[in-house]
Amino acid sequence: MAGKGKDSVYKVVELVGTSTKSWEDAAKNAVETAAGSLRDLRVAEIVKLDMTVDNGKGSAYRARVDVSFKFGS
Repeated sequence: MAGKGKDSVYKVVELVGTSTKSWEDAAKNAVETAAGSLRDLRVAEIVKLDMTVDNGKGSAYRARVDVSFKFGS
């Protein structure tokens, strides 16, 4: 029965955050940006980390993040 008890449904979306500082900042950017549009964020799972390399040095960090949020009312 919908609306009774504590059962819920969550949707998961994949995001990619970027940063020139760190993977941690890249993940935070993804989550904080999503929080501006999605309500009731619950869990963020780091799926993959990578970086772009220019002239032998890391120039930008990317974090692929699966974010779940409560779906429905």
